[in-house]
Amino acid sequence: MNIDFNACPTPCYIVDERLLEKNLQILHSVQKRTGCSILLALKGFSMFSAFPLVGKYLKGVTASSLFEARLGREKMGKEVHIYAPAYIEEEFDEILRYCDHIVFNSFHQWDLFKDRVKNFSGRKIECGIRVNPEYSEIETPIYDPCYQNSRLGVTLSNFKPHELEGFEGIHFHTMCEQNSDTLERTIKVVDEKFGPYIKQMKWINMGGGHHITRPDYDIETLIRSILFFKEKYGVDVYLEPGEAVALNTGYLAARVLDIVNNGMDIAILDTSAACHMPDVLEMPYRPNIIGAGKPHEKPYTYRLGGLTCLAGDVIGDYSFDCPLKAGDRLVFCDMAHYTMVKNNTFNGVNLPSIAVYNEKDGLKVIKKFGYHDYESRLS
Repeated sequence: MNIDFNACPTPCYIVDERLLEKNLQILHSVQKRTGCSILLALKGFSMFSAFPLVGKYLKGVTASSLFEARLGREKMGKEVHIYAPAYIEEEFDEILRYCDHIVFNSFHQWDLFKDRVKNFSGRKIECGIRVNPEYSEIETPIYDPCYQNSRLGVTLSNFKPHELEGFEGIHFHTMCEQNSDTLERTIKVVDEKFGPYIKQMKWINMGGGHHITRPDYDIETLIRSILFFKEKYGVDVYLEPGEAVALNTGYLAARVLDIVNNGMDIAILDTSAACHMPDVLEMPYRPNIIGAGKPHEKPYTYRLGGLTCLAGDVIGDYSFDCPLKAGDRLVFCDMAHYTMVKNNTFNGVNLPSIAVYNEKDGLKVIKKFGYHDYESRLS
């Protein structure tokens, strides 16, 4: 990788722009082969210093809130799409200023805001309705948009064909970190339930959760799935991956602060699962560390814990070739997506610095945080 992780402060996120561009090239190849449009989902990766690079390949961004929409408009300046389970009335006029597509979660929300959309004097805004096909292969309920009694999207039994006037698109999102075989099965259900309405539309948005840049991802099945809708209904197709854009492009460098023992050796780090990589606890999942192995795979095994007072602020158990000591650096992998966008200052713990690596500039720290970032969130 030829990145000197000792050259950055800790903790620090490092995004390798070479790997990011490699992912973007894969996504762009899908656009070229199918004529679809791929958008960056800001909920997964909002590192706006990378937007000039992302904007070279993708058609724009998709947002889940007013602030994300504004960030996408101001920092990338290409297409901005938005979907939210409900829009805040006081924010909606500002949302109109930033967005090209607005997807509504219910017909009631559409009734509430459609006159504002129609009377907007700026550019034309295209609107869509999110549907819930009641089909998903996600096993963890917290990530399943189609679990029983889900609040996301309109089911067929609640669909109102007589209220489709003004809509130009249908949106569905049923996936999370899945391959294209899941998508192929899903679109059959979407087509069976909502096909008569798709043919009335200008576009269909297949949401996110597509792990397109994963090494084992079946791109040919994705191509076939996109072309299915384009050829059957003549609609434009959008995809909104967030994780796939930044997958395996980033690192989190951390430092060992102390070693304690309570039935096993425990290394306390200057980073935190709760603060700096929340998905380790929420998913949950176990990030890889450069040079480390599974417990007892190598001679020395440690439990890695964060520096907050949360008892469960534990990253996991790892083994190493040599004993750990205070001052040692550990580098966690795949730390670009769902890290910077979800981190927090619980316990007053400082946020990690942000750095990038590219061939021209090498390793460059582009942002550091401090007390003001913590203090400014409080009153």
